[in-house]
Amino acid sequence: QAQLVESGGGLVQAGGSLRLSCTASGSIKSINAMGWYCQAPGKQRELVAVITGGGTQNYADSVKGRFTISRDNAKNTVYLQMNSLKSEDTGVYYCYALLDYGMGTRRFWGQGTQVTVSS
Repeated sequence: QAQLVESGGGLVQAGGSLRLSCTASGSIKSINAMGWYCQAPGKQRELVAVITGGGTQNYADSVKGRFTISRDNAKNTVYLQMNSLKSEDTGVYYCYALLDYGMGTRRFWGQGTQVTVSS
């Protein structure tokens, strides 16, 4: 099996920036897509950004131009640089990785990290 550990959440004022990190470890043969979801209070978890193994990025419309997703394949790590944060960006951010753990390929999730943007 594999594990994902996130870091970098916290409290920030509107207009500020945060950088989230998520590192995969354990039984990993290869990692395909990696990405981030956000679950705002009282809402369903929604996709924020995804990056494929080849580096193609896709973003939710609400974060285009403000957030940047990147990855370091040597470190099995995905990052989310969040700039110009708004109060509506508040939520728990979960990373995921679609990876081959030796007995198959499936999506693994991190434990979530809280991001709170004060207005």
